Amino acid sequence: MIHPDTEVRFISPEKGRGLVATALIPKGTVTWVLDPLDREISPAALAAYDEKYQEILLTYSFRNNLGNYIFCWDNGRSVNHSCRNNCCLTPYKLELAVRDIAPGEELTDDYGYLNIIEPFMPAPEVGGRQHVYPDDLRRHWQHWDRQLAETWPFFLQVVQPLRPFITDDTWRIISLVAEGKQPADSILACLYPDV
Repeated sequence: MIHPDTEVRFISPEKGRGLVATALIPKGTVTWVLDPLDREISPAALAAYDEKYQEILLTYSFRNNLGNYIFCWDNGRSVNHSCRNNCCLTPYKLELAVRDIAPGEELTDDYGYLNIIEPFMPAPEVGGRQHVYPDDLRRHWQHWDRQLAETWPFFLQVVQPLRPFITDDTWRIISLVAEGKQPADSILACLYPDV
């Protein structure tokens, strides 16, 4: 489930469409939550699809730590890559805004933590990497852990429109993390070890 204050818009000829904030999304806000309508597709199930459907699934999904493909049912599948990501995946099956996202600004993930299959060259950006590799989570986990560590303290201070889609058990755990009463799990828990 993607944050309600977002919509898909044309970004550029190179990127095509992307997901854009329609209102301020403050740092610490949950921007996406895995929900029961999202599909988790095993590699064997993916292989059983016709090629045209495999291409769609590979374009609009990411792999979890089990190597299964997560295909979002809503506009969450329109989040583009940036090495200067403003959202970050967590081990709790949700993403957080790691800085304030202004109205009209694109929501972005670093695909390096999404267990991609093939390396790619992202569009050039200041401070960005020249390549994104399948094993980037092993290379850059400390950076993303720092982003999240700086973000958790804001989690309980901002409005959370996606709260109804977060299980009570997960909410309890991440509230303890936000209060500093429990250490956060590392983003390395999201790694599919076979990359």
